[in-house]
Amino acid sequence: MVRVAFNKYLGNDPATMNKKESPADSFMRFLEAAMPAGLAQSVSENMRAAASSAFEKMELVSREELDVQQRVLLRTREKLEALENQVAELEKQLLK
Repeated sequence: MVRVAFNKYLGNDPATMNKKESPADSFMRFLEAAMPAGLAQSVSENMRAAASSAFEKMELVSREELDVQQRVLLRTREKLEALENQVAELEKQLLK
């Protein structure tokens, strides 16, 4: 019961949880679930601040941003291959 109330306090209630939570929030949920309730309550704020600071320094990106960049890279590679083929064809024509 204490854990349910604590999770609601932290915003970790599945009914209200933000699907785009930060890495620090996700990490803290993991740690809090592993700690005894009393210990989690006493160190939560300090751990959250430390985790948030550490993740900010890492300059992490979301999965969505990563997927977008992968698609951009794939399109760029395809365009590069097409240009390389064009150059090869033009070089063949020049040598004839």
